[in-house]
Amino acid sequence: MTTLTQIQDFLGRKRLALVGVSRDPKDFTRALFGELSRREYDVVPVNPEVIEVDGRRCYAHVADIDPPVEGALLMTRPAVTEQVVRECQAAGIHRIWMYRAAGAGAVSPGAVEFCEANGMAVVPGECPFMFLPETPWFHRLHGFCRKLVGTYPR
Repeated sequence: MTTLTQIQDFLGRKRLALVGVSRDPKDFTRALFGELSRREYDVVPVNPEVIEVDGRRCYAHVADIDPPVEGALLMTRPAVTEQVVRECQAAGIHRIWMYRAAGAGAVSPGAVEFCEANGMAVVPGECPFMFLPETPWFHRLHGFCRKLVGTYPR
């Protein structure tokens, strides 16, 4: 189970890769990219099919990022997540967040096991919006509901 300490540790890093960012400016991945950027995170977009995102160079793989990032937020399909965590480990990235709001999101049980077996800190299946200060009301509502049912990280 993910702890609030793990989440705060990840969000305490300021240079993060956002893997799986879309070329579509209306996609949710872009909203999260923009919000993190507004909050002064140095967000590095990663998608092998995109050249740039909001004026920033988009990398094909996490290993290509220079200087390196402190963590990787994965917005990928679960089938891709397993390969990405292996690339992160090879690139020396030891903090991984597998996004999920509904459904599987980016979470892959095999990828979670790989992270844990290789000493990588992993947040498997949360939405960062829920944990950012002064986030829009609907994200706070999501967190409040999770607290009511006892599924909010402690």
